[in-house]
Amino acid sequence: MTQPDQTQLRFALQHGDLELKGQFMLGSNYTFLIEINHENKTYPAVYKPSRGEQPLWDFPEQTLAQREVAAYLVSESLGFHFVPFTALREDGPYGAGSIQQFIEYDPEYHYFNFSDDDKQLLKPVVLFDLLVNNADRKGGHVFFENESHKLFAIDHGICFHEDDKLRTVLWDFGGQKISDDLLARLSLSPSLLADLQPYLSHSEISALCHRADSILQRGIFPRQPRDRRAMPWPPL
Repeated sequence: MTQPDQTQLRFALQHGDLELKGQFMLGSNYTFLIEINHENKTYPAVYKPSRGEQPLWDFPEQTLAQREVAAYLVSESLGFHFVPFTALREDGPYGAGSIQQFIEYDPEYHYFNFSDDDKQLLKPVVLFDLLVNNADRKGGHVFFENESHKLFAIDHGICFHEDDKLRTVLWDFGGQKISDDLLARLSLSPSLLADLQPYLSHSEISALCHRADSILQRGIFPRQPRDRRAMPWPPL
């Protein structure tokens, strides 16, 4: 399959006509497969309407779609490029929600059966999760695109909390030094912080900056904590 031009794809996802195709049944929030039609081209995408979010006691209601967009912005700004293009649309079939590029991958090949070599490629994701305070990194949320074997990471709706909420299955590198090239990515530019303002609260952005500083000072991947739940459920 020929890869779509990224500029065209991004414009289409933001402005193209949306057509509902089906629903993903796994997960607690409503998630749909849609097709976006623009200039005689069709792009598959994932649509998560805000009104379909299950309320959480520790996150403000109907903010998960905004957090999905914020995760994409952070991934792009810091040069990770593993979160598929994500935007907020107000005109979805069920109202406002996030629209994310759909990536073709093998759902049977996930973290729990990755090769050792592929697991070693996850260090940037682990660092990203630590920075954005990902409360739900399941084993199926990291995968490799079928054609290119490019690494992708999805499902970032419950990130960016001010309190320590890191829950992940990716504890392989605990206690290891974070490489200098990865640490060098943790420069949160003023333009990124400005871009995040429509999607996160002022205190959440401040907490993000504090976590970046803390990671740079410590320079190691944390070990799994023993005083709280550190794994998401279900893990896959």
